[in-house]
Amino acid sequence: MADDLGNADLGYRGSDIKTPNIDKLAREGVRMESFHGMPVCTPSRAALMTGRHPMRYGLQTLVIFPNHTYGLPTDERTLPQALKEAGYQTSMVGKWHLGHADKKYWPQNRGFDHFYGNLVGEVDYFTKMRGGIVDWQRDGKFMQETTYYLPLIGDEAVKQIERQDKTKPFFLYFASLAPHAPYQAQQADEDRYAASIKDPTRRTYAAMVTSVDDQVGRIVAALDKRGMRENTLIIFSSDNGGPRSAVVASGAHSRQERAASGVKQESLPASNGNLRGGKGSLYEGGVRVPTIFNWPGTLKPAVINEPAQMVDIMPTALALAGAAPNPASKPFDGKNLLPMLTEGKPSPHDDLLINVEAFRGAIIKGQWKLIKIALLPGKIELFDLKADPGEKNNVAEQHPEVVRDLEARLQAYAKQQKMSEWLKAQPDYLGAQGDKTILDPDFDIDDGGLPQQKPVLPQS
Repeated sequence: MADDLGNADLGYRGSDIKTPNIDKLAREGVRMESFHGMPVCTPSRAALMTGRHPMRYGLQTLVIFPNHTYGLPTDERTLPQALKEAGYQTSMVGKWHLGHADKKYWPQNRGFDHFYGNLVGEVDYFTKMRGGIVDWQRDGKFMQETTYYLPLIGDEAVKQIERQDKTKPFFLYFASLAPHAPYQAQQADEDRYAASIKDPTRRTYAAMVTSVDDQVGRIVAALDKRGMRENTLIIFSSDNGGPRSAVVASGAHSRQERAASGVKQESLPASNGNLRGGKGSLYEGGVRVPTIFNWPGTLKPAVINEPAQMVDIMPTALALAGAAPNPASKPFDGKNLLPMLTEGKPSPHDDLLINVEAFRGAIIKGQWKLIKIALLPGKIELFDLKADPGEKNNVAEQHPEVVRDLEARLQAYAKQQKMSEWLKAQPDYLGAQGDKTILDPDFDIDDGGLPQQKPVLPQS
C-alpha cells in the first residue's frame, strides 16, 4: 500500500519516475484501471481492513488526527483476524492510522501477530517523530531509530519472509508512508533525478516513489529466494490519489528553494494525469488508484477496466484462503473479485459507493458517476466516465433520469451511515455556516498534521 501516490506517477503509467519493480508486477499481472480507494487515508485503510464501507462505523470523514482518541471500532472483524482464523500468520510493517490513543486499536490487537512501524498518520521519515513524540514501535514497544523510513520497513518485511515457515500460510501488510508528506528522501535517491527533475519538491517526491519501488523489488526477491513466489498473491495499490498541491501537504520546498532551482510556480509534486482533483476530492483524481494483482502461473497478464474498490480486497482474500466470510450481522460491502481476475467476468458490483458523509457523497453505476454536495446551496454533478474520464462536463441536466436513479441509491446508503467520529470529535471545524475546506470536492486535505499537535499515545 503506497500513500498519496499520484495516479500517473509510476513508470508503466508513463511517468518519468523510475519504478521498474512495480512496472514488472504490472506487466506480468492484472492491471486494474478503474480501481477506487477513498478520498483520504483513514477511510481507505479501514475499507481494506474490514471489507465494509467506513460510513457503517463512523470513519467516513477525513482522518484520525493526532489529538483524536477514536479508532477502528473493535467490533469490526479485520482482514488479519479473519486470516488468522484460517491458520495464517500475520505481519504488518509501516503506517497504521486506524487508531493510536488506546492500545485496543493497535495492530497487534487487531489481528497482526507482528507490527513494526508508526501509528499516527504522518511522522518525520528520519526521526519518526510527530509533535515532539517518537511514534515508532515494534510490537508495542516504542523505540527511536533514525535510519530513513523505507529501508527500515523493507528490512523488516524481508526478515519476516526469511523467517517464515514455508509449511504455513502467511499475510504480510506492507504499508508505506511514502510518498506522503513531509517530502523527505535519502540523498542517494534524490541524486538519481538530479539531472532530470528541476523542481526540488517533485525531485524529492520522485525519489520517495522510487524508494518504495526498491522495497517492492526486495520483497519479490525475498519470495523468489525462498521459492515462495509461485504461491504468493501480491496486491499493489494506494490509499488515495496524489495531492493536487504541495501547499496542503507539509514538507514541500519553500518558494525560496524553488526559486533557487529556477522554478517559479507552486510545486505540484504528485500527478494524477488527466484525472480531475486530488487527495480529499471525490473526483477520480482523488479516489481512482493504480492497482495491480500479480500471481505467477495463476493470474494471466491482463488489463481490466471494470470498476472495483478497496472493500473488495478482504472478501477476495478470504475466498482464496478458504476463510469464513463475515457474520450476517456485519455483511461485506465488498465482492469477491476472483471471477473478474481469472475469467474476465464483469464487475460484481451493481453500483460502487465512493463515499457518503453528512455533507457530500459520490456513487458510480456503469459509465455514470454522481457527486452530490448536500449542504445549501447544494450541488449535483453527473459525469459520463466512459466519454469523459477527466470529469470536465457536468451532464446532469441532460440525463435527469440517471440523476434520479443514482441520487436515490446514494440516499439509501446515506440512511445507513453511522454518525462520523471525526465530526463528533471536531465540532469546531464546522462553524455555523459549515467550513468550505471540507465541503468542496476540489479541496485536498492533509492528515491534519500541525507540527504542534502531539499524538495521544499511551505508554508502552
